[in-house]
Amino acid sequence: MTTLDQMRVVIVGGVAGGASAAARVRRLCEQCEVVVLERGPYVSFANCGLPYLVGGEIADVDSLRVHTPASLRAQLNLDVRIRSEVRSIQREHQVITVAELETGREYELHYDALILATGASPVLPPIPGIGRAGHFSLRDIPGSQHFEAWIKDCWSCRAVVIGGGYVGLEMAEQLKRRGLQVTIVEGQPQVMAPLDPEMAAWLHDELRDNAVDLYLNDPVTAFEERRAGENALASVVVLKSGHRIEADVVLLGLGIRPESRLAREAGLKIGALGGIHTNAHLQTSDPKIWAVGDAIEVRDAVTGAWSLLPLAGPANRQGRVAADNIAGRLSTYDGAWGTTILRLFRLSAGCTGANEKSLRKAGIRFERVHLHHASHADYYPGAESIAVKVLFSPDSGKLLGAQAVGRDGVDKRIDVFATALKGGLTVNEIAELELAYAPPFSSVKDPVNMAGMAAQDVLAGDARVLQWNDMKGLDRGKVLLLDVRRADERAYGFIPGSIHIPLNELRFRIFELPRDREIILTSQSGQRSYFASRILIHHGFRVRNLTGGYRTWKTAAGSGPVYAARSPEPTWAAREP
Repeated sequence: MTTLDQMRVVIVGGVAGGASAAARVRRLCEQCEVVVLERGPYVSFANCGLPYLVGGEIADVDSLRVHTPASLRAQLNLDVRIRSEVRSIQREHQVITVAELETGREYELHYDALILATGASPVLPPIPGIGRAGHFSLRDIPGSQHFEAWIKDCWSCRAVVIGGGYVGLEMAEQLKRRGLQVTIVEGQPQVMAPLDPEMAAWLHDELRDNAVDLYLNDPVTAFEERRAGENALASVVVLKSGHRIEADVVLLGLGIRPESRLAREAGLKIGALGGIHTNAHLQTSDPKIWAVGDAIEVRDAVTGAWSLLPLAGPANRQGRVAADNIAGRLSTYDGAWGTTILRLFRLSAGCTGANEKSLRKAGIRFERVHLHHASHADYYPGAESIAVKVLFSPDSGKLLGAQAVGRDGVDKRIDVFATALKGGLTVNEIAELELAYAPPFSSVKDPVNMAGMAAQDVLAGDARVLQWNDMKGLDRGKVLLLDVRRADERAYGFIPGSIHIPLNELRFRIFELPRDREIILTSQSGQRSYFASRILIHHGFRVRNLTGGYRTWKTAAGSGPVYAARSPEPTWAAREP
């Protein structure tokens, strides 16, 4: 029987999952042989930094090269072979066939343990003209260099980004920074799919505020040659609506799919989503082969459903878990919460856990609340509003997911929510978290605590809430919509059909309200309307509160498909006056 010190561990693929697995194996076993085979020219690089390299925020490409074969040999005694493609796996003999792409030479390599970290490749649907010159998918350093060569002298170029996911949004921001005219085309009704629609709407507004044209729910049908009168270096992007967009460069951000061909051809089990199937120890259907990173399917830690999660953080942790098990240390990967964050111009948007769509698909009952709260004490200069959404179980109060958008402090709150999810906390426990406070950093009641308290009110029956999208279905003959903001706030806009009684006047004007109709309350962010609901409940009225208030309703309901000027309303003011 081969002992650990005698083992040869072969890792197919570097970057996040493969490189972390290689490093962990070496730390657990100094004597075993570790071979890393990488098809590309770079074995360990920070591909998440590629948009910022294109935009110039990262000035030197060498900053993204985390390690080279030489540095990995020197520090970890790893045998790293770049430009080496694994062509096949002969499982019965524990042998792989490797091709040296520089020379064409092929050879066989025996393994005692094999880790597949083959990653993912860009989705390129069969859209006519998609392969035209000037079309790029940004996945690696060479790809970014080709992109840079195309646009380097193109300061007034028109760039069309196809897809409003993370890379598409980050690239839109960076191309604007470079001085290009930018259009985003997204076939779905919103950008950043992990967010619920009303939270993604803040990003739509931010794009428009920064003169990025945005086409939603209007997929590409073709990339065509320019016609007479059109001017496009790359192609004319034709949308389903018939709209034609002239593009000097096209960035394809239509998603990625797992690179599972090698595993499939070797007869390993492949999941329904096309990723390699693994158990909790990241072992494939062959006990000598493990798989990590973008190539595998993982359990959603909230819904239990299998999912694809192409994120660097989980891939790194998976590499460590696989290495532990190879070294004989029982270790499990318990699933992923999909914690992510994005910067888009002045906004940050983050999420963790499940959203409404995934909960509905899984048949999980949920309740949700919205709030808008200052990033730090509102009397201390520089406070910004954070829009927060929390999803939770209406029975146990267990946290199911959280989303946040704002100009400051979003990362901190999402990290706290992610930790709460991992710990299985309820909204009652979240309300009681003792978080760091000083005026420059937070409020006495942090936005995380406030979200927990808002959810507590719903669980306790102290607040009956209405969602922004429920407003369309209201029978206005049976309900009364009451706006309790100040008159100067209402002057910026209001929900049609609402009447106005400021909160400070409500107790003295209760006689004006009908008792035979339910009263729907709204304020700027939902806080004062909650206060109003408590007053009216004590006076025997039937009430519901619009969670998130006018801010959430206006942003979500007013998010159109193309560029539009913004209202002068101070949307991101930190304090609810």
